[in-house]
Amino acid sequence: MSAAGFKPGPKTFERTSTSDPLKYICPHSLKFIHQSIHTDSRAATSQSLEVVRGDLSTSVGKQLLDLRSWKTFLPVSLQHKMEEYLPASVLLFASSAVMGLGIGTLMSKFNLPYIWAHKVNPASKRHGGEIVVDVLKKHNVKHIFTLSGGHISPILVAAEKEGIQVVDTRHEVTTVFAADAVARMSGSVGVAVVTAGPGLTNTVTAVKNAQMAESPVLLMGGAAATILQGRGALQDIEQLALFKPLCKYTASVKTVRDIAPTLREALKQAQSGTPGPVFVEFPIDVLYPYSMVSKEIAPPGPPPKNIQQRVVQWYLSNYLNNLYAGAWEPRNHDPLSLDIPIVPYATVEKCASLLRSARKPVFVVGSQATLPPSPAADTRRALEKMGVPCFLGGMARGLLGRKSAIQMRQKRGECLKEADVIVLAGSVADFRLSYGRVLNKHAKIIAVNRNKEQLYKNSDMFWKPEVAAEGDVGTFLKDLSSAVSGYQVDESWVTKLAARDQEKEEANAKMAEVPPEQHLNPLKLFMELEEALPEDAVLVADGGDFVGTASYILRPRGPLKWLDPGAFGTLGVGGGFAIGAKLSRPESQVWIIYGDGACGYSLSELDTYVRHNLPLIAVVGNDAGWTQIAREQVPIFGSSVACDLVHTDYHKVAEGFGARGLAMGRGDNMTEVFKKAQEIHDKEKKPVLINALIGKSKFREGSLSV
Repeated sequence: MSAAGFKPGPKTFERTSTSDPLKYICPHSLKFIHQSIHTDSRAATSQSLEVVRGDLSTSVGKQLLDLRSWKTFLPVSLQHKMEEYLPASVLLFASSAVMGLGIGTLMSKFNLPYIWAHKVNPASKRHGGEIVVDVLKKHNVKHIFTLSGGHISPILVAAEKEGIQVVDTRHEVTTVFAADAVARMSGSVGVAVVTAGPGLTNTVTAVKNAQMAESPVLLMGGAAATILQGRGALQDIEQLALFKPLCKYTASVKTVRDIAPTLREALKQAQSGTPGPVFVEFPIDVLYPYSMVSKEIAPPGPPPKNIQQRVVQWYLSNYLNNLYAGAWEPRNHDPLSLDIPIVPYATVEKCASLLRSARKPVFVVGSQATLPPSPAADTRRALEKMGVPCFLGGMARGLLGRKSAIQMRQKRGECLKEADVIVLAGSVADFRLSYGRVLNKHAKIIAVNRNKEQLYKNSDMFWKPEVAAEGDVGTFLKDLSSAVSGYQVDESWVTKLAARDQEKEEANAKMAEVPPEQHLNPLKLFMELEEALPEDAVLVADGGDFVGTASYILRPRGPLKWLDPGAFGTLGVGGGFAIGAKLSRPESQVWIIYGDGACGYSLSELDTYVRHNLPLIAVVGNDAGWTQIAREQVPIFGSSVACDLVHTDYHKVAEGFGARGLAMGRGDNMTEVFKKAQEIHDKEKKPVLINALIGKSKFREGSLSV
């Protein structure tokens, strides 16, 4: 290639600095200079100089190579020597820079300086599971839910040693449901750890449920060693891609020293902003001791015979050393500060002005009202101080106690059509509020939510917020209560809504006295149970039609004493939710309200209750079918296909798992059966299941199943 044929292209290299003109020489120029030097031709050298001059376009470069500017300062002989040796010098410097860059890149890629400075102790028996557990302890984690697997054994063993209770279940999905319940009831993070591959895929439904319920859950999963991923290792799949759409934060730990900072960030993200699940992947080699991992990755053997074997041996040895370099050096394991959005006080004042002018205000309070940092008791006092009629949903059920003068339970749709100021305090205009269509179009609507997407859900179609505030609901309600101090709601409005409630309650009581064609009336069952429940009872809802009936009759006794799946409508939460609830409230009676279809998902967790000494009570509404679906399918299509079950003896199944089982049918005194179950719970400290045969009821006609 001749100099005349080469046209320097400024776009073929990147200008990153004006202080070093060598950076302006493109690779093509360097190659040409190299060729010209080896020709030992002064003409070629002169041509190479012109190429370099073409590449150097900055004022610094031009001045450096403008030999005419030097003539007034340098002797002629020196000028000739510089003209002769400058290209070679430039080439030398450029070559050195390229070599330095290459060496630096190599050292950085393989982390050589850090490895040299942090020597590994091959004799150490410590393992990554110890770091995991220490971080969890610093974050006040009391329980880990798991189903055993070889990938995660170091975490479980370390947890047992350090006093964190390890609860092993019969299905991985239960581990996340249990962690979800702990998160909701404790106000901190629930933790589940499962093995790689199918262990993790089994949790997907529960993780999605936690995402939609906005529960801070940490899921830790095992994985194949990083060096073996994608090479056909046991249970090796792309796990991060699977969980990224479901989790606020996902990460894979690459070295032992990364365990603590990764976990701290994950735990922070789970609780900050809108709470939700996070996932941290632990390749097996970051959890086990050096001695065991070295045997698998770089086992002793004969010396390498060729250069290829030497390179592979060096690479494996370096990989191993990088895994453990700096592993046991002191690091901060304490919790990071959380980012909680707070509604500005100016916005609160605007909302207060709207509320003070209202004649028919109403609050629709959702689960976010129970989130930290606001204690549920403070939020309750704020609502009671304002005296505005409230409808409570999700985890907010029970926020105002069993009976409250301002809590309305019936005919919510009618109320929302009449209200002139509606406060959606953590509630979302999704299917539960008919996508916003149920809201009075002339009302002033105040929406408060931590999640911006949920805050404006369907506001482009069926409703418009007067004020939309992104922030913590509990804090907002307390601030709003202070801002409207002295405000009194029109008593006639509260009385009108209370009268509607009473009318509906009386109609339900009459319907409860109507005997079905066979078995028990489900309304009557729940009215009897309502009177039997103690004040500390925690209710776990897992079902369709049976649970839908319960939600109208049973009254949660206080804040955080009602657990249902939330917006995802997931069946199968009962077993895991009950485990988490009982561990969070060990002195309380935990009652699972099971549909007979839903109980099939987690009935085997009776074994978990027995093994871990978790007495609780389950009531199965056994109507031998998927009634919520059949209620619409049969009239529309004339077929009950896939909706029919049988009256299974679930109480006998419970006995098989070591629990106690009781049968309840027509002719039995329901109150006495409930008392018997409570005696078993309190005195024998055993889980008990009541198999209640129920008949058909028209109470839920017209309810939605899609």
